[in-house]
Amino acid sequence: MAEKGWSVNIAIDEHEGRTRAKAQLFAEGRSDLVGVGLARLKPTDTDVPVIGDELAVARALADLSHQLIEATAADIENVTKVPPHLEV
Repeated sequence: MAEKGWSVNIAIDEHEGRTRAKAQLFAEGRSDLVGVGLARLKPTDTDVPVIGDELAVARALADLSHQLIEATAADIENVTKVPPHLEV
């Protein structure tokens, strides 16, 4: 079986005082799935920017994964005409 390659582009920026990450999936001509994650620093916390980046990216990837599961479920139902029972 031939190997397939998918990629995720992650962009991180500051938006309205929060760290925002966007994770966009590129797979087999598909680029419509974009997960978003936010993180903010509590006023009492030490400012360590990489922690905010990591948390925002983790949340963006989690959002993206949930969207991919939902899209897959819709694809299965479109093909089989039966609602899928996806195990998580």
